[in-house]
Amino acid sequence: MKNLFIGAVFGLLTIAGYGQEKNKKISFEVNGKCAMCKERIEEAALGVKGVKYALWDIPTHQLSLIIDERKTNSMEIKTAIVGVGHDTKELKATEEAYESVHPCCKYREDNSDDGQHH
Repeated sequence: MKNLFIGAVFGLLTIAGYGQEKNKKISFEVNGKCAMCKERIEEAALGVKGVKYALWDIPTHQLSLIIDERKTNSMEIKTAIVGVGHDTKELKATEEAYESVHPCCKYREDNSDDGQHH
């Protein structure tokens, strides 16, 4: 009886483990202008543990991600991105972080798409 109980508990735990969604696709808007912004944003996102894929689209400003929800969440990623000088809808980069980006990447003054120039 004891072995049956242990087997049942182990089986339920196994099923519960498989029931959790490990990878999730998410996307959100990140301000930027050019290929240098793209590289900076994607590197910041990929530097967060649990981010498996990051692609920022210059014209739409959408950052598409595949993340392991057990290791990270969107706010951790947004925090990393504002840390390198790029705003999101929920979080804004500090003036110090924003001033650290290249002069051509200053999206707050001119939010045009400079993707073809870099």
